[in-house]
Amino acid sequence: MRKLGRTTAQRRAMLRGMVTLLLENGKIETTYTRAQEVSAKADEMITLGKKGDLAAYRTALAYITKEDVAKKTFDVIAPQYKEQNGGYTQVLKIGTRRGDGAEMAIVRLVPVATTEEEK
Repeated sequence: MRKLGRTTAQRRAMLRGMVTLLLENGKIETTYTRAQEVSAKADEMITLGKKGDLAAYRTALAYITKEDVAKKTFDVIAPQYKEQNGGYTQVLKIGTRRGDGAEMAIVRLVPVATTEEEK
């Protein structure tokens, strides 16, 4: 776990918000180091969604800040990855930020193959 230049509470709140946005919108743009942390946490939430039981739902709800996003994770996102063991997100480097030169990246959910031909 990287500290990201923040206190524990600030870091936890930031990551919770970013994971919620990622699961809600499908992709977010942030710095590369934050992207790696968000990717790992989002993968954990999708894994909880694949379990699908009440304990997993409550655990995800304790982390995800919006109830409708947690429901979407369990009902829509997680079932898409039922055949896949991990690797639900991608981190793509997109260059440096103009203001401070920070390495930027896009975190997105991996597209799911819908037919046998695409697999």
